[in-house]
Amino acid sequence: MRFEVSEDIFRLFPTACFGVVVAADFQPRELETVARLLTAAVAAAPAKFPEGVRSHPSIRVWREAFAKMQLNPNKFLSSVEALHTRVYKSGQLPQINPVVDLVNALSLKYVLPMGAHDLERMTGDMRLRLSREGDVFTPFGEQQVEVVPPGEIVYADDVEVRTRRWVWRQGEKAKIVAESRYIFFPIDGFADVNKADVLAARDELAEFVARLGGRAAVFFVDRDCPVAEWDLK
Repeated sequence: MRFEVSEDIFRLFPTACFGVVVAADFQPRELETVARLLTAAVAAAPAKFPEGVRSHPSIRVWREAFAKMQLNPNKFLSSVEALHTRVYKSGQLPQINPVVDLVNALSLKYVLPMGAHDLERMTGDMRLRLSREGDVFTPFGEQQVEVVPPGEIVYADDVEVRTRRWVWRQGEKAKIVAESRYIFFPIDGFADVNKADVLAARDELAEFVARLGGRAAVFFVDRDCPVAEWDLK
């Protein structure tokens, strides 16, 4: 199986980079460890933004990227901005399941968008590419597909878009459920802004996968190395 970033993406965003963790046989144990990690991340997050969430370089770069994609960054918040804004305003974040909680904790810690896709619910390979005619997306919690207009940056498998507007929103087909064991975790960043954080988040996530009972493969994807391939099954 493989993950590939299209050259079209690098033409638009030459410094885009991706930490990737692929986990197999991952049924997290030590649930209290994950809960404590999330609680600590929520408590520490607001202090990262003395001048507000939007002022942070790792948030601002996504607002600029969305504007470059002709998206209103006030209407379409990157997942990392939406997460931090919620915590900044409320000081709370509900637990969902151990995998999602782990991703949210590390996303808060490193101020990076991080996803989680159930690979056993995927067809073919994963790609980050521009959408094209015929692409569809199933919104989270729904069964009816929606048409994706051409030219949008999307995560997609061979059949369906799994995340719209790059790091805006994952769909129903991507979600992690209690039975998920084989999981693709992308960590999105920009080499000139937060490459060190991307690598640190990748490595810490892989360490947690191993600690909590899974097997992990790690990769770094950028313009010089746009493909990651693995065989963990």
